[in-house]
Amino acid sequence: MSEAAGRSLRIVMDARHVRDFGVGTYIRNLTQAFAKIDQENRYTLVTHKGDAHFLAGLPENFRLLHYEGRDTDSQEHFRFPMFLRGLGDLYHIPLSMVPLLMPQPYVVTIHDMSRLMFDQTPGWRYDLRRLRFRRGLLRAKQIIAVSEATMADAESLLGISHERMRLIYNAPDPRFFEHAPPSDARAGGPDLVAHERRRILERYQITSPFLLYAGTIRPQKNIPRLVEAFAVVRGELESHPDYKDLRLVIIGDELSRYPGVRRAVLQTRMENAVRFLGFVPFDTLRVFYETAEAFVFPSLYEGFGLPPLEAMASGTPVVTSEVSSLPEVVGEAAIVVNPENVFDIARGIKEVLLDPELRKRLSAAGLEQAKKFNWERTARQVLEVYQQAARS
Repeated sequence: MSEAAGRSLRIVMDARHVRDFGVGTYIRNLTQAFAKIDQENRYTLVTHKGDAHFLAGLPENFRLLHYEGRDTDSQEHFRFPMFLRGLGDLYHIPLSMVPLLMPQPYVVTIHDMSRLMFDQTPGWRYDLRRLRFRRGLLRAKQIIAVSEATMADAESLLGISHERMRLIYNAPDPRFFEHAPPSDARAGGPDLVAHERRRILERYQITSPFLLYAGTIRPQKNIPRLVEAFAVVRGELESHPDYKDLRLVIIGDELSRYPGVRRAVLQTRMENAVRFLGFVPFDTLRVFYETAEAFVFPSLYEGFGLPPLEAMASGTPVVTSEVSSLPEVVGEAAIVVNPENVFDIARGIKEVLLDPELRKRLSAAGLEQAKKFNWERTARQVLEVYQQAARS
């Protein structure tokens, strides 16, 4: 039987966002962890047919069920619940968009409150979104929050009490810890790794030292200030022997929706120094993490903040914000800055670039910090929540 006490369950997870940043990472890694620790419960993963490859290779107690409706369509408040009805003993909605007629019992994971804090101006549409958000949580048998900060936001914005929520942290993808070749690697092993890294970087025409940002591109991610801070650093290091050709690489989606980011590049005259790469495959992303001089993540708000942990697991020094959940996640293993102050962001970047001992210390401390978060432990805690929800 499952490590969580209780009877075997038929668990249905809405996996339609499996390809996304953030929520997609959560779905992929949680299901892989379930596959390792749970052979008794039966899982149905509902996803779009074109995304099935993200969930390939799961054991026999997992099945994929294709459903093409998208939760941005208002009719899915009725269609999707009808599709789900009778499929399982328990349903898991791994994000806050709960259909109005969602069958019981279900579990919800809250990743953040950004849709209420940043994505909409006050008015009747905002009130309706807030009402639906709150209703979806109040009807849930169990609520998972990914950080103490997210729990506090849910309580202050929606009146959801701490007692109704269970804190269960996310974790980096285990593959980020696999970056270094073993010390007893055969002759040519490390050289082969270095050659492959160079090949991938050259494919994207990255030949100079670079700073990295990876994640979604939305207003709360603070990318325009990151670009401005980068411009300050470039100006102050224009004669530096190592960093005079420093670049900023931004890996993220939805760039076209936020013209303010491009505008910041043009206003700072950094067109030749800032690269936007959009979505990249995992192995490519890992190479960018491992080879960046520093990972810079000056977000204004994070429900958890997974990218800094991914960089830490890759051995890369991190500069991040002193707000929201980020101090909770990075601990003492990163340089923290005021994300609303361009010059403080620039200060943090320069400290990391110009102090070799600090870089070495942050790299070691970051790796240890990232190891504190583990998907198998997360999966065991989520299984306990499933059992509690099924019994209540």
